[in-house]
Order: sequence, then structure tokens, then C-alpha cells
Amino acid sequence: MTGLFRHRVYLPQRELRRSYDVVVVGGGVNGLSVAYHLAAEHKIRNVAVLERSYIGSGASGRNTQVLRANYNTPETVPLYAASLARYRRLSQELDFNVLFTNQGELDLCHTEDSLQVEREKSALNRALGVRTDILGPDEILKVCPLVDLSGGGELPVVGASYHPPGSFARHDSVVWGYAQAAARRGVDVHQEIEVTGMRIEGDRCVGVETSRGPVGAGHVVSAAAGWSSRIASMAGVRLPIVTHALQAFVTEPYRPALRGLVSSMDLMIYVSQTARGELLAGAEIVPYSTYSTRSTFEFLAEASKRSVMILPFMARARAMRQWGGLCDMTPDSSPILGPTGVDGFSVMAGMGTWGFKGAPIFGATMAGYVATGQVPALIAPFALSRFRDDRMVPDAASAGTH
Repeated sequence: MTGLFRHRVYLPQRELRRSYDVVVVGGGVNGLSVAYHLAAEHKIRNVAVLERSYIGSGASGRNTQVLRANYNTPETVPLYAASLARYRRLSQELDFNVLFTNQGELDLCHTEDSLQVEREKSALNRALGVRTDILGPDEILKVCPLVDLSGGGELPVVGASYHPPGSFARHDSVVWGYAQAAARRGVDVHQEIEVTGMRIEGDRCVGVETSRGPVGAGHVVSAAAGWSSRIASMAGVRLPIVTHALQAFVTEPYRPALRGLVSSMDLMIYVSQTARGELLAGAEIVPYSTYSTRSTFEFLAEASKRSVMILPFMARARAMRQWGGLCDMTPDSSPILGPTGVDGFSVMAGMGTWGFKGAPIFGATMAGYVATGQVPALIAPFALSRFRDDRMVPDAASAGTH
């Protein structure tokens, strides 16, 4: 095409080959990230991403877009800080606008116990170069005048932590940015191809069985989010994961009023406003294991009540849409990244509610492991073997959604 307009193919369709150097199971943000980094940083381009539906159809398309680095252990803070740093330059790197915005994160505390947890988190964050401040009630109103310090007259706010680097990125933009950047570098991104089994010879994984026949692979990476335990079981690997649903809702669009994320560590609710003006709210995971992504009226009613308790201006907002997504929860609330004990089969799993936040660094480090056989130091603490060795990385206190 000539003139001012140029035709751009975002995701070329290629024939499924009978073998690849690397097969990635799952076409969400993490699977696409590892494929992109294999091609871009390690020149491994004979890579296939196999997605049983359309890319981003799972947890990647159902998250709430929050990015942050204010975690609660010496292992997780550097990991997510590195990911947030990559997000800041991701639009330029991928040549695709991921709608990254830095707006800050305010985490309200209604009890002295939760405030003490935030004080300890702040001290750890600052020691590791991540800014997280502790605010009193008057300082909270300077950051967000919309907060009701009385907590709806039921649960007064005693303090808060404030994480200025807290940010957002548009989830579907990140998915498509990674997909088209990987495809430009030669990666085959296949949609509507389901992995139905693993091909195991001796102690080694040599490929996958799919809805379109067998595919050989030098290495298989499982990045299947809520279905990780089922994919791993095909290779004879048992993951210490329980799958829960996490729900959210948005209101009709309104004129911009709320900047950044406002959450309550005690009420387990978080609220932000999207670029389209929708007020977005999420709460804790459902207390039972499920593969259902249906959202419930009980969630909408309870999350609405909690939202209004901390942000009373939302009382007149009208809910427009609600949804659910699957979260793989580990016993220590930290991800599983790296080898599994089956040669040629590795996992990116157990991210809980943090998979989108970590995608850039998860993909980069896992690509490094697949390409070199050496586990990068940044993800070494998150090996599957930590559960056998009793070296867990407990970080449930970092989330208001556990």
C-alpha cells in the first residue's frame, strides 16, 4: 500500500509444524512473553505458542491491570521491581502502545495490625530500593481526597502505605504487543489448538499431543495459568496448586475522578478508574476451589458495599459488567518458575493474582533458562523444589485479595 497508510499484519497465520525447538503451552501474557524473549534476546525463533482458544482469552484478559513492586519478601521485591522497570519501556520495546500509566497505589489500613505489616513492608521495600511510604490520615487525604477516613462509620482508617511507582497497563494491549512482536521475529502463534497430552520418552519430555496431532519439541514450557496443574499432570508432574476464582466488576464510564489504585488491606477491596472512565473494583478470591469463571451477585453486592465504605462517591455509580478469572494459588502465595524434574519440561505457574504484574521479567528469565540451561538468580528462589526442601517464600501479606 502506498501513500499515508501502510498495511500491518499483527498476527500472521502459519501452518503448524511437526516439531519446534520450543513449544509454549498457553497464549496468555506469560506464554507470549517467554516466546518473545526467546526470539528477541536469544535468537531462538523456531518456537510455537499453542493456545486452545484465542490469545489472552484466559487470565490475561480477565485481570485488573495493576502493576507494582511493593511486595513483602527479599525474594519477591527485586523480582517485581525488575518487571515494573521493564513495563516502563515496554511500549517502545514492542513497538506497540500498552497504555502504561504511572498513577500510584494507596493501601488503606483500618487496624494497627495491618498498619504494622505495611510498616514492615515499607522498611523492606526501601532497603531494596523500592519506594513505599507510610501515611497518616491527613496525608492520605492529600493523596486521595475522596477517601472516607471513617470507613463508612464502621471501620475508621488509621493509616496507609503509599507506593508511588504503582502503575497500570492495558492487559489486552500487552497480550497483542507481545504476540505481534514475537511473530515479527519468527515465532508461530497458534490459536484454537489444544494441548491434550505430553510426549514422554524415558525421563524426558520430547513434545506434546495436540488437537491437530503430535508436535515434537526440544523443550516444552507450560504457561497455562489457571490450568497449570492439569498441563503439568500430563507430564507426570504434581504441582502444589489450588485453583480459585477471582472476580471483578466495572461501572458505567464516568468523568475521571480517581487517580491511582485505592485499596483496603482489611476489607480486601481495591478500586481504580480505567482510561475509559469505568470504576473498576475487585475483592478476594472465592474461598473454594473452582474452574468456573462465572461471577456472582453475592460478589457484586459485597464488593459494592466495601467500595462505598472507603470511597463513598461510588454510591451512585451503576455497575455495568462483572467477570471472573482463575488464579493458581501455591501454599506460600509465590510463583513457581523453572524446571520440574522432567527433563525438557518447565513451568511458569502459581502466580496467583500476580501473573500480569510479573510477565515481562517472568518471560525474560524463563527464556534465559530455556536457552542456557542455567536458572537466573532472580527466579532461583521460586523453584518447584522449594516445597520439597522446605524453603518456601511466604508472601500472602502482599495481597489484599488472598
